[in-house]
Amino acid sequence: MTWIEAIATLFGILAVWLVVRRHIWCWPTGLVQVTLYVWIFWQVRLYSDMILHILYIFMQLYGWYHWLHGRKDRQELPITRHDQRGWLWIVAAIIGTALWGMAMAHLTDAALPYPDAFTTVASLIAQWLTARKKLESWLWWIAVDVVAVFVYWIKELYFTAGLYVIFLGLATLGYIEWRKAWKNATAL
Repeated sequence: MTWIEAIATLFGILAVWLVVRRHIWCWPTGLVQVTLYVWIFWQVRLYSDMILHILYIFMQLYGWYHWLHGRKDRQELPITRHDQRGWLWIVAAIIGTALWGMAMAHLTDAALPYPDAFTTVASLIAQWLTARKKLESWLWWIAVDVVAVFVYWIKELYFTAGLYVIFLGLATLGYIEWRKAWKNATAL
């Protein structure tokens, strides 16, 4: 399985780098990565992550479509910010993590059910916000990456833990780059 994990890692790095650059090929590249990780997470009993990556398949397709057709005038989808209701995502993450973690702890033999639940719930939020080109999506990715490094290291998925260290750096860069682009666009 290490070669599958290595290939998934390479596609993951490329996909996130392409998101940072706001390049449309981030979506098909990410589709390869998430499909491979469905198998990997099933093998190591990280069921929340496995389910997350199944959902990611559909979210990759949605993001690809939305970035291509999100504006009626066919212009590039702009980077935007949350409105006053952005804090509701935090509430949703807390409740979702608690409920999903409880379900995984009581209904399966899941390893690390609560940290795994957090990465699942917060990743879904981050992926939705990324597809909508919200600047705050990167802050969610940073939080996910920090917890994911811990989870994957504990499960001895060292390539994947390393991938999430790289993702953490790319998420930080993504936030900086997208913020700069957002400021430039709103200054006009």
